[in-house]
Amino acid sequence: MRILKTRDYDHMSRQAANIISAQVILNPESVLGLATGSSPVGTYRQLIAWYKKGDLDFSKVKTVNLDEYVGLAPDDIQSYQHFMKINLFDQINIDPSNTHVPIGVNPDADAECARYDALIKSLGGIDLQLLGLGPNGHIGFNEPDTCFTKGTHQTALAEETLTANRRFFKPAENMPRFAYTMGVCDIMQARRVLMVVSGEAKAAIVREAFFGPVTPQVPASILQLHKSFTLVADEAALSKI
Repeated sequence: MRILKTRDYDHMSRQAANIISAQVILNPESVLGLATGSSPVGTYRQLIAWYKKGDLDFSKVKTVNLDEYVGLAPDDIQSYQHFMKINLFDQINIDPSNTHVPIGVNPDADAECARYDALIKSLGGIDLQLLGLGPNGHIGFNEPDTCFTKGTHQTALAEETLTANRRFFKPAENMPRFAYTMGVCDIMQARRVLMVVSGEAKAAIVREAFFGPVTPQVPASILQLHKSFTLVADEAALSKI
């Protein structure tokens, strides 16, 4: 495990973008695993800025997103498909056919999860997986459990996750309670894993996840065992270690 300590959110975002841009430059046909939420937005902004300067070319890059809310159509403004279009895909030269997000409106959970795992396999696996860190230690929507999940699956969102994300839904009761998410095995099979974490509110879970025991009760703790895992976090997020 490698930890990069940064000054603040902007510095964290730039350092993470450096790692992703190097991946794309060295392998223009990279398969990137992408994340949503507030943590990676700054990283996406930096990548867009470098693309607009002519420093990056995403024309051959393929992407697979971690998760999607069950029941939300791709054009729903709260869907992760929409999030990715607004925050990255529509602002770079990536081929839309090379971007992949679980289909939240597929009512057959088993079929959708099997399809997504087959897709990842058909792409040759993930070269670099970007992650955030949930307040309860979740990665993707892999919530605390009695065992580590394997492949893509439908999961019930933990109360901590619902509380953290309800602010995006109006009324809050409209927030879906289930999601399709890559499993822990999918994430661990990525050749490289990059996590971005910012803010004092995440300090306790950073300490628990990366300086405590490996346990499915803290899903991110499994990353201690990944052969190429980099945590990029600001001073506030690292203040308890």
